[in-house]
Amino acid sequence: MTIATRRLTKQAATGSLTGLALGDALGFPTEFNDVPSILAKCGPWREMALPTPAIVTDDTQMTIALGRSIRTAMDSGLLTPERMVDPVRREFIAWYHSPDNNRAPGNTCLTACRLLETTGVWQEASQTHSKGCGANMRVAPIGLVPGLSAEQRAGAAQLQAALTHGHPTALAASDLTARAVLLLAQGAEPLGLIGQLRSYAYENSGRYHTRWLGDLWRYAGDTSPEAFISRGWDECQSALAAVQEALRDPSPETDPCERTGDGWIAEEALATALHCFLLFPEDPLTALRRAACTRGDSDSIACLAGAFAGAHLGAGAWPQEWSERIEYRSDLLSLAALWDA
Repeated sequence: MTIATRRLTKQAATGSLTGLALGDALGFPTEFNDVPSILAKCGPWREMALPTPAIVTDDTQMTIALGRSIRTAMDSGLLTPERMVDPVRREFIAWYHSPDNNRAPGNTCLTACRLLETTGVWQEASQTHSKGCGANMRVAPIGLVPGLSAEQRAGAAQLQAALTHGHPTALAASDLTARAVLLLAQGAEPLGLIGQLRSYAYENSGRYHTRWLGDLWRYAGDTSPEAFISRGWDECQSALAAVQEALRDPSPETDPCERTGDGWIAEEALATALHCFLLFPEDPLTALRRAACTRGDSDSIACLAGAFAGAHLGAGAWPQEWSERIEYRSDLLSLAALWDA
């Protein structure tokens, strides 16, 4: 059986996008709470129930916006930065103005989207000081779209981040998040995932995607594009090393944020989501519940953990009584069906 056939049978895109939204909905009520408060509100973390209704946050909304824009960009041919920028800009601005954009969105996304509406040069809107997790909470579609070259996938992952979060660590963490989703969708074993991601980070540590990013590095005040991007890869390497160290002595009952960070910034969101997923790689609901019962940015941590678990296990990872109740289900399934096919 070929990789493509296995992917179609598994329905990795359906599993990943559904898992992302479920994690988002599970973590929404626990965001901004410490673990004792979550336990008092929700009961034992291994028994956390999906809220009714299963409302998501801006994490899922912006994932759908990015997915739609990638679909639009590829309707006219191969994915290129020239084809991608305007659809992503339009979708992000539409999200900014949506009456449903009332789920505690991040200030960086709001500021950048407001500027994207008024400036012709997207680099001028980019918040180059910010490496918030808004950069990579939404990037899963880039890992799920079939047929992209390595350069297209990396460039697109970094570009979508840079439209709002222009810090080099936000770019590198988004690239790595998309890479993790891709590897898991293609059948990579979870046990070797961190090693593969660290190798990828090392190989790309000095590679600046000029075609996709233009002169973004100048807006950050770095001396060269290589100096700019290497800062981001170095911070992500440290975050991945922390995951490796945590998993050498796993402690499932301890808040994962204590070992790999609270997840408000991009590299920590990636690290702690991977930590939660890799504690329970074959038990996706437990991974989601562990991610949602954390002191940090629980909805973003859980949405990424769900994206990883769903990419690994496919659509069958999630119980029907959960997946049927998720907000925006039809939008998620529409995008996923296109990419699973």
